[in-house]
Amino acid sequence: MPTPPRRSPAARPPQRRPRPPVRPKKPRWAMRAATTLSVVVLASAGIGHAVISSLDADIARVDPFKDMKNRPRAGHGMNVLLVGTDGRDRITEDERHKYHLGGAPCHCTDTIMIVHISEDRERASVVSLPRDSYAEVPGIAGRPAHPIKLNAAYAEGGPNLTVQTVESMTHVKIDHYMEVDFTSFMKTVDVLGGVKICTAEPLKDSYTGLDLPAGSHTLMGGQALQYVRSRHVDGASDLGRMKRQQRFLAALIDQATSSGVLLNPLKFRDVTQAVLGSVRADKGFGTDELLDLGRAMRSFSPSSSEFTTVPIGQMGYVVKGIGSTLKWDEPKAAKLFASLRDDKPLTVHRAPRASAVKVDVAPQQIQVQVENGTATAGLGKRVDAALAATGFRTTHQPVSAADHAVRRTVIAYDPRWDRSAKSLAAALPGSELRAVNGQGPLLKVIAGSDFKQVTRVRAADVQQGEFGVVTGDEVGCS
Repeated sequence: MPTPPRRSPAARPPQRRPRPPVRPKKPRWAMRAATTLSVVVLASAGIGHAVISSLDADIARVDPFKDMKNRPRAGHGMNVLLVGTDGRDRITEDERHKYHLGGAPCHCTDTIMIVHISEDRERASVVSLPRDSYAEVPGIAGRPAHPIKLNAAYAEGGPNLTVQTVESMTHVKIDHYMEVDFTSFMKTVDVLGGVKICTAEPLKDSYTGLDLPAGSHTLMGGQALQYVRSRHVDGASDLGRMKRQQRFLAALIDQATSSGVLLNPLKFRDVTQAVLGSVRADKGFGTDELLDLGRAMRSFSPSSSEFTTVPIGQMGYVVKGIGSTLKWDEPKAAKLFASLRDDKPLTVHRAPRASAVKVDVAPQQIQVQVENGTATAGLGKRVDAALAATGFRTTHQPVSAADHAVRRTVIAYDPRWDRSAKSLAAALPGSELRAVNGQGPLLKVIAGSDFKQVTRVRAADVQQGEFGVVTGDEVGCS
């Protein structure tokens, strides 16, 4: 099919924003987001109106924008809100047992992403919004504004309240909305023939059943689901899980764009059916929008995609009646979302600091409690401040240790978070690693009299710009 000539901005009619497919209460993973974005990517084949039209009827519709007023000003490009809801009730008993999907659905969103497609359709920016983000539901229609965890907005008011809350927090106008569930995710991965991911370290999570040795692996649907759900691989918890979800999404895009799926009408139909058959989307995302976007994205590739997570200012921000939340770094978050509104790339190519020591786990993902193990007043505060300045998520509330005669600085850690402990030890050369079973994800630093300074460290993954952005080709298998 010939590519239609590109129209000049002046001649371009008012932009119609496509709405991604969605499904009600479903699984909790960025996977759904991955699946959702794959709909957009797979459309790049431009196979034909007949193929897409026959699938349009399979999309369940929802109206997430009903009666919404005082919305943010529209920016440039297209913004899709991708959510994954807990729908494990649609999984077979055999799959529930095999992939550790027990328990009752939470009827909340476990994965929330904003996918920005640039106006020239040559770039996709994916921003993950942690499910435990501190949020304030806007006061509307007699309902008072009140604090909440972001993922609870869905349980309280469905897609409509979810969109309202995200727009209120980000000031980014959402053009389309899509929900995806377990079923569509697993089917899509299976139809693609699996997705290849690489890991430098073994990944094991008893909660999801994930057990991957170091190396490269082609994951089929069920195992891929375990990969993107795992939160207990290391102390990074949800932040680490979002990073793996972004990595998987980049690999999914690579598989879809390099495997010939987009140029094979039958394969394209099978993949699209797997996705659209179990999602929900807003009413404006239809055949014409999908085809128009598909033709524009024919040259899309992993290097065209960039991934990041909204900057976090405070871990463990406790709110009465809600519990522990993640509070965004407001100034940095404002810059990030301004870039989306202005249709600017998030990736800034800068040379990494040569003085920084590479570590497996980024300091921004490691929680630390500092204890002063000496009689020197103020040492705890000094160590806490130095670690925080390097990026570690300290409590900012150092305490006094039981032993005030500690000579060598000690890092106490749970063996399940050994990679985080090693990364922290790189920032405190000469420190002693001390395993403490059952301690949990919070690492403890007992500062000794040998403390001099903190060595700057950075994650081994390529991190660019102030938002820690990576592009799809940077996180794929080499």
